[in-house]
Amino acid sequence: MKSSVVIALAAAVLLVAAQYASLADAKGPRVIIVGAGMSGISTGKRLWESGVRDLVILEATERVGGRMHKHNFGGLNVEIGANWVEGVGGDKLNPIWPIVNSTLKLRNFYSDFDSVVGNVYKEDGGGLYDEDYVQQRMDRAYEVDDMGTNLTKMMDPSGRDDISILAMQRMFNHQPNGPATPVDMVLDYFIYDYEFAEPPSVTSLQNTHPLPTEADFGEDNHFVADQRGFESIIHYIGSSYLATDANGTISDRRVLLNKVVRQIAYNNRGVVVKTEDGSSYGADFVVVSTSLGVLQSDLIQFTPQLPFWKLAAIYRFDMAVYTKIFLKFPRRFWPVGEGKQFFVYASRRRGYYGMWQSFEREYPGANVLLVTVTGDESRRIEQQPDSVTKAEAVAVLRNMFPDADVPDATDIYVPRWWSNRFFKGSYSNWPIGVNRYEYDQLRAPVGRVYFTGEHTSEYYNGYVHGAYLAGLESLSS
Repeated sequence: MKSSVVIALAAAVLLVAAQYASLADAKGPRVIIVGAGMSGISTGKRLWESGVRDLVILEATERVGGRMHKHNFGGLNVEIGANWVEGVGGDKLNPIWPIVNSTLKLRNFYSDFDSVVGNVYKEDGGGLYDEDYVQQRMDRAYEVDDMGTNLTKMMDPSGRDDISILAMQRMFNHQPNGPATPVDMVLDYFIYDYEFAEPPSVTSLQNTHPLPTEADFGEDNHFVADQRGFESIIHYIGSSYLATDANGTISDRRVLLNKVVRQIAYNNRGVVVKTEDGSSYGADFVVVSTSLGVLQSDLIQFTPQLPFWKLAAIYRFDMAVYTKIFLKFPRRFWPVGEGKQFFVYASRRRGYYGMWQSFEREYPGANVLLVTVTGDESRRIEQQPDSVTKAEAVAVLRNMFPDADVPDATDIYVPRWWSNRFFKGSYSNWPIGVNRYEYDQLRAPVGRVYFTGEHTSEYYNGYVHGAYLAGLESLSS
């Protein structure tokens, strides 16, 4: 953060530190952090480095990690939330990359997304589209995308001229409803929905073109596939001020699990946080690091109610849904090898089981496929039985590989981020019509209540590094 709001928080916390000569000896917590995800843990790190010793972290679930979450599926720990280090190879160093690649040495693999053009399957009768044809359509899509980037250079920095990505596509591609053929639709989905988890019709052009993550850190992406879990970086970050066990997992008594915060009462003297189990915790300040989706729900009641300007900022932003569906098979029937990591289903129904990924490179012999859906498809799938989802996904595979004797899947796992009351979605997306001033209101404090999370990262919302930096910048000027 670079606003006066941050300076005010830093000054306020330092004032508290001055008033309490030894915060470690204080009877009650002086700073409460709500949420033990990336932003919550990195906020605690910055508070600790600023001299605050008396803090407590209240986590609603049974684990540390938030939306970075490993899950055992078919004998493998797979990532049901964040999975990639996005933004590698640029002029600046993504702060997550050295932790993953050098410090913890987590297994990670370069994602060759350029190979997608050679793996676009037809909906009817299976088989691949001609690669040269798909490449031409992809080149045209990126040409239009570059026109959008150039257009943003002429827009007022305040955001008052912002338009949707779809509006830009209409302007330069002369398609009233956007890409319309199966190939054009799935490539459009790959470029935008697969990244932002929402379609071009609702995504801001000005705040995604150029994409700050790529412009600052680079365009390479690395897929983390380590049995310790991507979440292990959170435990590493927390280990600088929290006790850990022999496996490096946070085990500090100041991190209280299964503490569902239901009320935050605040005035000019302090805060009282009440949890679902009837416990109350008093402090001088509270930092709320829950997801944007939780803030938009009724899980936490603020007393007094947050002012209108704050509520309006919270509800203006979108909480997107990105669902990674894992399928295990008794044998492999899909092609593998160089350039075969990702393959695409070009359906006439946009976003219908379109983006597929093989785990053969990461876990040879696992016979596991990952298919990603987003937005309305995610919400639809979350509300139906997994058996129906399995049948739909296998039917798509049989369309793609009609000669392969595709067997039934033996297992499926469908994360339900949208339905989960502790998350209510996957990550935030910057919608059309929200300017920088309104964004500043989203991250601004209300009295002694402060807010952090990936949704408060000025340039990197929706990304792991955004969540990390948002926590660290909670006390930076």
